[in-house]
Amino acid sequence: MLVLAAWIAVAPAWAAAEFLEPEKAFRLAVQEQGAGQVQLQWTIAPGYYLYRNRIGVSGTGVGAVEKPRGEVKEDPNFGTVEVYHEAVQVGVQAGTASTLRVTWQGCADEGLCYPPVEKDIVLASTGPSAAAPSAPVPAASTTGASTAAIVAGNDADISRLLSQRSLAWTLPLFFVLGIGLAFTPCVLPMVPILSSMVVGSGATPRRGLLLSLAFVGPMAAVYAGMGVLAALAGAGLQAWMQNPWTLLSFAAVFVVLALAMFGFYELQLPAFLRDRLASKTVRGGSLTGAAAMGALSAVLVGPCMTAPLAGTLLYIAQGGSAAEGALLLLSLGLGMGVPLVVLSTWGARWLPRPGPWMDRVKAAFGFILLGIAIWMAQRVIAPQWSLLLWGCLLVALAFSLWQLARSAVAANLRPASTLVARSGAAVAGLWGAALVFGAAAGASDPSQPLRNLVAAPAASAAAAPAFETLQDPALLQARLADAAARGQPALVEFSADWCTSCKTIEREVFGDPRVGRALDGVLLLRADVTRSDVAQRAFMQRLQVMGPPTLMLYAPQGEERRDQRLVGEFGPEALLERLQTGSTGS
Repeated sequence: MLVLAAWIAVAPAWAAAEFLEPEKAFRLAVQEQGAGQVQLQWTIAPGYYLYRNRIGVSGTGVGAVEKPRGEVKEDPNFGTVEVYHEAVQVGVQAGTASTLRVTWQGCADEGLCYPPVEKDIVLASTGPSAAAPSAPVPAASTTGASTAAIVAGNDADISRLLSQRSLAWTLPLFFVLGIGLAFTPCVLPMVPILSSMVVGSGATPRRGLLLSLAFVGPMAAVYAGMGVLAALAGAGLQAWMQNPWTLLSFAAVFVVLALAMFGFYELQLPAFLRDRLASKTVRGGSLTGAAAMGALSAVLVGPCMTAPLAGTLLYIAQGGSAAEGALLLLSLGLGMGVPLVVLSTWGARWLPRPGPWMDRVKAAFGFILLGIAIWMAQRVIAPQWSLLLWGCLLVALAFSLWQLARSAVAANLRPASTLVARSGAAVAGLWGAALVFGAAAGASDPSQPLRNLVAAPAASAAAAPAFETLQDPALLQARLADAAARGQPALVEFSADWCTSCKTIEREVFGDPRVGRALDGVLLLRADVTRSDVAQRAFMQRLQVMGPPTLMLYAPQGEERRDQRLVGEFGPEALLERLQTGSTGS
């Protein structure tokens, strides 16, 4: 307490880094190009980046939103994300919309994360400024901050961004994924039936190849159509997918689909529909008939493939590009058709026969779907629970691999396959157990799950400081007034669920026992601005808070020492150094 009082009484020489206002960090220009096409151009200041999945456009009649691929960024809290530096251009099919509601969010490389920005764009072609449709359109900001000047984007930078991530690796990936999906139990047993429809009796290998290609092409085209629909819907899903209830609902759906992959129940068309489709043979082996049956087969196997197909469609919907969605699912459909082409051309002896191994392939997809469910849920649940779920999944995977190794021994399979299964079970089991025990001990970092268990006794003696989390600015001001009336110093941390650096600070800075001891006797308040509503944005503007993480220190008299404010990501040593500077300065 004495250390903090001395520190608050003396202004340190250090000053917080200056950050740009969000309108200056991310300058937006809007250009209408006719035929309902609108180009949104952001010029991004050096040292800042924009999140790809946080860009959203909504409005009556708004269609596809074309967002280029961004730079891949490995985030320790949010996993793999895509970001834009310098500039980005987004195409919008506005249709007949007169107003576009555009949302975006970005961060600074130094750790500051801005709240989501939301602007209403009145289009000149339908609004009152129709005389100048090519000029940048002013936006009515709902952030409460002043409207910055809007400038045009850089075409060269945009072209470079577009070329950084291409379909060169995603198309082969989806093709291989399609081949893997073709060997699931609901698809492979149908291959002989579909082959008899396509090839017919007495067909030569060349004729079988032509017929099978005629079958696979329309089947893949149906999947491409699904990709287009998913991509078009992606424009409206961008903001919706950020809602915690939406994320948890999708995670629950993936759990249900995963249980189906484990054989608890089946998801497929009713038996009378399957039998009716399977009973229709292609007379004479015509290419037209093969093409028709190929399109029907996509309907036949589609519901049975709901689990993996749902994940693929969700990925495309988040990308938002109709052309990319079509190409990716076209590649998926072509991959699914590979076994049929092989069977129809060279005969059934080249394909593996249906058997127990197919259930293992299906179970593998089940574990993948459970992983996707945890990945979606971990963005809205506590880190300890996320760690626990990952640990349980790995333990279950270890048990499955161990059972696989036992069955391999019983079947007298090659020792190498048994060794691989047992090694995988050991690694997954040990890692999963570490995650479970780490979560029970309060850990949240998957790379160091046992850190809390092996910490030094002196370090574990001090508990992490307890914050009072508030979302209402009025309640926060009331708590600060109470502290001033008691003569108690206070600390206010602005935080949000979407703030990457906030999670790091919570774990590395406030989890440090030295910081906990130095802040003993201080009222600790956490201003949660996750919602970023009107009241919160006005409160932040009044205090000149650009965004989280921002740490404010208040003297016992209730006045903030503005020059001691911490903005952006910082470590425990930085905070302790400021405390020590204030103490020695007295």
